[in-house]
Amino acid sequence: MIDELLVSCCAPTLAGLKTGSLFSCPYESRNALLGELSRLNRFFRPRALQLIALRFGERRALLYLYRPAALERDLSCRCAREILAEAGYGDSCCGSCLQCLIRRLHEGGEFPHEIGLFLSYPPDDVRGFIDNKARNFKLSGQWKVYGDEEKALALFEKYKKCTRSYCAFFRAGFGVERLAVAS
Repeated sequence: MIDELLVSCCAPTLAGLKTGSLFSCPYESRNALLGELSRLNRFFRPRALQLIALRFGERRALLYLYRPAALERDLSCRCAREILAEAGYGDSCCGSCLQCLIRRLHEGGEFPHEIGLFLSYPPDDVRGFIDNKARNFKLSGQWKVYGDEEKALALFEKYKKCTRSYCAFFRAGFGVERLAVAS
């Protein structure tokens, strides 16, 4: 079941079009889920992908599939660094930022809206979302757009097309291992 969720929720990341994807995954046993993550990561590592659990809830886990090198690049831009610093991230290196994100998810309180930076959302849109408290956006799709509408519409369509194709390939018998593109 985790394989099907990966394809339906993370196709653009598997295809190398997007840095990261987030999804909720049901589980019966935390140890069994961790075993599945380990199994999948054996296939993903050579393809420059990693799958981690950001948070465990009661029978559901929040999982994050990402490309570490792409995340490092995304988090290094000036606007992203400013947003992260304002949210209490002390370092912009990928590993430190992930640890801080995990901590913020566990603390409760307000949801860490900077999470969009980990999901390939344009930093200007993440900034707009935070500053406008999710209001006054120009367009809503896979994220709320405050900046370049045309570029966002093109990305939304590209991601939808990729997801449709990957889901069709998965139904035709292609495993997630074959669908994960190396970068």
